[in-house]
Amino acid sequence: MAEDQELFDKGLPIRREVLGADYVDGSMQRADDFMMSFQRATTAWAWGWAWGDPTLDRKTRSLLNLAMLTALGRTPEIKLHVRGALNNGVTVDEIRATLLHATAYCGIPAGLDAFKAAHEILVAEGAVPKPNEDK
Repeated sequence: MAEDQELFDKGLPIRREVLGADYVDGSMQRADDFMMSFQRATTAWAWGWAWGDPTLDRKTRSLLNLAMLTALGRTPEIKLHVRGALNNGVTVDEIRATLLHATAYCGIPAGLDAFKAAHEILVAEGAVPKPNEDK
């Protein structure tokens, strides 16, 4: 358990930097006892252990996450990790290229869902212009 606490303590600042402190703090504050076990595990394992490994930089990890989440069809998580990717310095072109690459391997439906999710966030974050609704 001491190791889990160390990983949690290592992962929490990484998670906050990537996903945003407001999102992470809100998730932790809304968690009841049942959900807090998931919050602690996610923070320790995904963020402390995986993201805390210095072998890959955060930009690379963000691109990997977008590809894997596309393959898994996890649209809400794609949206979350597009914001994280932007926070990690990933460009719109790199996001697009990653999603196209994932589409080639995961199929058009998975790619379309990922593109729609990413586009929604990129527009909301001002990373791409809002589409002209008059067309």
